Amino acid sequence: MPRMARSKSYTKVYHVILRGNDKQDIFFDNQDYKKLIKEVKNTKEKYGYELYTYCLMTNHVHLVIYDKNNMLSKIMQSLEVAYSAYFSKKYEKTGHLFQNRFLSKEVETREYLMQVCRYIHQNPVKAKISTVDKYKWSSFKEYINGEKIISTKMLLSLFRKY
Repeated sequence: MPRMARSKSYTKVYHVILRGNDKQDIFFDNQDYKKLIKEVKNTKEKYGYELYTYCLMTNHVHLVIYDKNNMLSKIMQSLEVAYSAYFSKKYEKTGHLFQNRFLSKEVETREYLMQVCRYIHQNPVKAKISTVDKYKWSSFKEYINGEKIISTKMLLSLFRKY
């Protein structure tokens, strides 16, 4: 039976999750995390999307993407293929790195956008790995110290209203 088509967000904002196959780790060292961030930069340039929030955990990734050109599947395919090829070569692995296809949830309200971004930044705390402000592999520090790969304007404007 064919897969159901993904729901389209009228805001074009999505919470995207990539999980390691069987919840296995997809990052083993700092070089791995840096490689995925590099691939995010590459796909942003290629597909012209904005990234509002991210958090890279050992066995999964959270992204909040504003997909202004309706290319989410292409974005994620490009990101997954590039990182999987790197990972397979580095660790001499075969088979699937990621579990199923990526999960995406439409972000349709300002309130939900704020809630999901808070949730994503809280992932290291929930996992008892680190405090939000000290975790190296999330976008939280970019909101404090300045942009590197994310776009902060939208989310910061929402928090200023409250």
